[in-house]
Amino acid sequence: MRQVLIALFAGGHVLVEGAPGLGKTLLARTLALTLGCRFRRIQFTPDLMPADVTGGNIFNQATASFEFVPGPVFAEVLLADEINRAPARTQAALLEAMSDRQVTVDGTTRKLGRPFFTMATQNPIESEGTWPLPEAQLDRFLFKVLVPSPPKSVEIAILEAHLAGFDPASLDETGSSRVLNAAALVRIQDLVRRVRVERPVVEYIAELVGRTRAHRSVFLGASPRASVALLGGAQVVAAMDGREFVIPDDVKELAGAVFRHRLLLHPEAEIDGATAEEVAEELVRETPTPSSRSV
Repeated sequence: MRQVLIALFAGGHVLVEGAPGLGKTLLARTLALTLGCRFRRIQFTPDLMPADVTGGNIFNQATASFEFVPGPVFAEVLLADEINRAPARTQAALLEAMSDRQVTVDGTTRKLGRPFFTMATQNPIESEGTWPLPEAQLDRFLFKVLVPSPPKSVEIAILEAHLAGFDPASLDETGSSRVLNAAALVRIQDLVRRVRVERPVVEYIAELVGRTRAHRSVFLGASPRASVALLGGAQVVAAMDGREFVIPDDVKELAGAVFRHRLLLHPEAEIDGATAEEVAEELVRETPTPSSRSV
């Protein structure tokens, strides 16, 4: 939840990966409710077409003209459920919306409003009938968040909540309430950009990302978009922790979420059991941290 909120306040998008039944959809619905934002959900399937995402021009017999009918992407909080179940052309329909906050249909470009937050989910287990997201689209996600199975204590709390009458289909009756609205969320997104980042921290981010491109196990390192993600995310972490300035620990907290979907490893490294997560942890340990005096 913390990483999803950081991505939201940083103005980015998040890819959430976890097995079915772990509350990914519930998280997105609850988030939209508490933020007071328009929520739309797209269930990605193999037969989903790009127009099902973006909308399209429909002929109106009454006016004898074509009218644009907006698709579900024209929302403030968008849940792209099981995004890897749709073919590449449908996945790509989200690219322009996520990166440029606009949609182009039949040569006409329409702007999306602020805020616009995409939370996409995918199941890491099933591979039959799925299309892995290409690197270009993965790079559009600020973070990749992993959702593990809950420990016993949390599962007991879930069961007790259901015994007490919790119904995930009726969030309005669960005590969840709106604490913000879309305009307030935009003000928060603008406010966190004012958090101070000193030059040593900027250099630390650049050094950390640069080392991903020279690591022995990495075939393709992180792009400058990863640097921007670390910068914006660290500003949010500092603000959430009540500080007006970023420290190196803010950057370290986000390294795994920023790198795990951006690093392509050499095949021999994968055969040896290396993972992008382990590479990120190693880089954080080995990259010199700016001293507190210089920050």
